[in-house]
Amino acid sequence: MPPVLPPDFERAGHAVLEFLHRRFGFGLWMVTRVQGDDFIVLQSEGDGYGVSPGTVIRWADSFCSEMVKGNGPRIAPNSDVVPAYAAAPVGRQVPIKAYIGVPLSHADGRLFGTLCAIDPQRQPDAIVEQQDLIELLASMLSAILDAELKLSEAIRRSEHLELEALVDPLTSLLNRRAWDRLLAQEEERCRRYGHTATVFVIDLDHLKEINDTAGHAAGDALLVRAASALQEVVRDIDIVARLGGDEFGLIAVECDAAGAELLLRRLREALDERQVKASVGLAVREAASGLTRAWEQADRLMYAQKRTQWPLSLTVQPAARPVERSQPSAVGRRSDVGATRRPRRG
Repeated sequence: MPPVLPPDFERAGHAVLEFLHRRFGFGLWMVTRVQGDDFIVLQSEGDGYGVSPGTVIRWADSFCSEMVKGNGPRIAPNSDVVPAYAAAPVGRQVPIKAYIGVPLSHADGRLFGTLCAIDPQRQPDAIVEQQDLIELLASMLSAILDAELKLSEAIRRSEHLELEALVDPLTSLLNRRAWDRLLAQEEERCRRYGHTATVFVIDLDHLKEINDTAGHAAGDALLVRAASALQEVVRDIDIVARLGGDEFGLIAVECDAAGAELLLRRLREALDERQVKASVGLAVREAASGLTRAWEQADRLMYAQKRTQWPLSLTVQPAARPVERSQPSAVGRRSDVGATRRPRRG
């Protein structure tokens, strides 16, 4: 009998993993997210492989990528006899002799991730008869996920509306206090669902000189033009704020490296049209370090550009990774918070 699932994705995922682990064993059960080239563990049950939430491996290296492409069955009691699984790079990193994997999908059919399990020992062939049950649980999780993502989007918009009172009076953008709150809220969404995001830091060039030579009214006009450029290129769900003085921040929600490159081009064009010169730094969130680390990296890159006046490369740099404080897991790389890399825009 399948478990009665809680209405939220995180608790429902844990309930499913606990039920499947009790019923079928296996060294490791996981709920995962596929994000670009990354295969991110959102939830896990079982300690057979030392994998915990936040672990990331290459999607192309995994058994699940082969399963989704139709190169292997959803249940393989002996994965060694499935050529695609036997050749998968992850199988050379850790011992895997049995595999279960079922896609988790959005309502429109787009892949979100997988419900999957691996074990270092062959399993009885009879486990194949349980595929309908596992697929049913995966479809229930997918339905809960899709409903929750829609609700999360509505909550995100509501959060923005609630903070509209926290605006910078000159530019009508959000102020630093609102930025801090929304960054923390967006980081929680990234951690929960495996979302990606890109942080931009924009600092106007020569504002002090303009204030000194042409007056503060001219400097204020420059700030307003910069704010107008930012507002032109962002979406409603993105976060844009005046962080203080001549510095602005932008969080492009669910935006990967390719999306960040397009957004950077549009931002440069919008600034040029308004005759605004600015130094720009950006970094993509990685699952191992979070939005705060991405913001710090973007800020460093912005100041490096300002010092040297080199144009920011459209090849987006990943944020620097934190030093690991624990032993790495047997599979992939461990992440304790969240990080900066490969986001998707739109």
